[in-house]
Amino acid sequence: MPGEAVTLQLGHYAGCVGAHWWGLQDAALRSPAEAAELRAAALLRPGRAAGGRETYTPRLVALELKGGVGALRPGGAGPEAPVAWDGEVAAYLECASAGGSAPRDAGRRTEDASSERRGRPSAAVQGTSPAPSRLAVSQEVYSGGSTQVWSDYLNVHLHPKSLYVIHQYMHDGECGCLEAFGQGESLLRDPGCIEELEDRLHFYVEECDYLQGFQVLCDLHNGFSGVGAKVTELLYDEYSGKGILTWGLTPATSNVGESQKNFYRLMNTALGIVHLSSHSSLFCPLSLSGSLGIKPQPPVTFPYINYDASLNYHSSAILAAALDTLTAPYRLGASQASMMHLAETLNFSGRKVVAAWASVPFPALRGYSLPDTLCAYQQDVPWKLLSSSREQKVTCCFAQSVVLRGICKESHISSCPGKQPTSPLHTCESTEQILQHYLHTMFPGAFSTSHVLEQPCNTLPPYPQFFSPLLTRQGFLLDKPPSYSPAAVDSIPVLAALQSSPVLHTLLYSLYKDVQKLNTRRWASFFSAGVEQDEFQEALQELRTLSQCYETGFEADESEEEADSD
Repeated sequence: MPGEAVTLQLGHYAGCVGAHWWGLQDAALRSPAEAAELRAAALLRPGRAAGGRETYTPRLVALELKGGVGALRPGGAGPEAPVAWDGEVAAYLECASAGGSAPRDAGRRTEDASSERRGRPSAAVQGTSPAPSRLAVSQEVYSGGSTQVWSDYLNVHLHPKSLYVIHQYMHDGECGCLEAFGQGESLLRDPGCIEELEDRLHFYVEECDYLQGFQVLCDLHNGFSGVGAKVTELLYDEYSGKGILTWGLTPATSNVGESQKNFYRLMNTALGIVHLSSHSSLFCPLSLSGSLGIKPQPPVTFPYINYDASLNYHSSAILAAALDTLTAPYRLGASQASMMHLAETLNFSGRKVVAAWASVPFPALRGYSLPDTLCAYQQDVPWKLLSSSREQKVTCCFAQSVVLRGICKESHISSCPGKQPTSPLHTCESTEQILQHYLHTMFPGAFSTSHVLEQPCNTLPPYPQFFSPLLTRQGFLLDKPPSYSPAAVDSIPVLAALQSSPVLHTLLYSLYKDVQKLNTRRWASFFSAGVEQDEFQEALQELRTLSQCYETGFEADESEEEADSD
């Protein structure tokens, strides 16, 4: 087996994505064992509860600011102590006050979720009144107004070594926030902070049978981009030869209309991409914001999801589903592929930045075969770029890793047996061959690796129920809206890809041009935090060089035209 991975969450939005991601892992553990193609042990550490029951906790180190963890207590853990931890544990969620009926009842939610995992009925089921539908409960308890911080919808237990709160800065407020790249870098120069981080990393690393690498979820838009730069540098120096896959995260609506914060976001993003990619095996920006640049763009939309882009609870759930699918290749039980293997297939010729695409959910019609579905998308793959909302019709890429999940292995069988095959896809013998043939047709000449999984993306609470009424419980499309009230969507099929593609030239070069146009003298406060002007200009040129790695002739001509028009 490829081995275990240690995950780091750096920043509040990284915590939002992480909370949903760990919820997806928990939901997968509760799904039928025969459908579990992804190894839980790749991300989770097994333990044993007091009664001997097997438990799992994330192999996680999360850095957060003061006030950003809600009811979570630093050094706290759930009531289930893993085997490897012999010290004391403490409950880390506060229950609502007596008589309180607010939906934001974190203690109640955790108790009910724990009861379900133990196989006992929850308090809602034990009551005398009829239990409301799971859809209604989910929408009431996890409504947008009641989820202020990521711990509000974290439904798994954390180990005491997981959460590290940085008290020098506040999560939210008018002052004392971690706003600039240089502030983040300075934090990781503090010997006390470094020692604390290394101690937590060593704890998880030393109990791994075979460590394949690190997953770094890092906020790009604020000072955590500087934290991530130093963390990835530390991992690169201390764990040579291990994979470092870094995901740069930005909320869907970040500082829109706020001049200083918007310019800070731009500069943090540019510095973050340069520094994080230099010390990572692979770096991928992930956002539904519509644009990494200065001009606001409409958020990325999905045809069968009705989400509120202003809610981190919603946007981070979509990114978590994509992330859970994108990382499948090195978590498969039946594969020898590792994190480094995935990185090496995509980052040749200096191309260590990749773009993420996703179809959440994948538009598979109920009762139709996979060839029938893909034949409907011969002109363009039905996925969206997770860093820009501009229409991107990509006809070529250098290399890609594609995962399609939630598709039955028998779905390659034609829905009209006995008829002559209507396309080359209908002649393929397996779902893997169908997807591979489709990719070779859509991206001729590209190096493509692909995986088809029956295991879907489970969307049990606290995952939001923001799906179209056209979806069945299994996330497949109906021909028309049902006449009855839709049931909760328990799972969805997802198509996702990591691509080394010319689209990255457009994204990175546009960001370079936007930052280059800034009058940096207006933002002296950004540089007073520790970044020198010369260092900033050098990073800007590195960003331009990075963008040139993804040029083709067409993009090069386009760049020269833009430069001439300035």
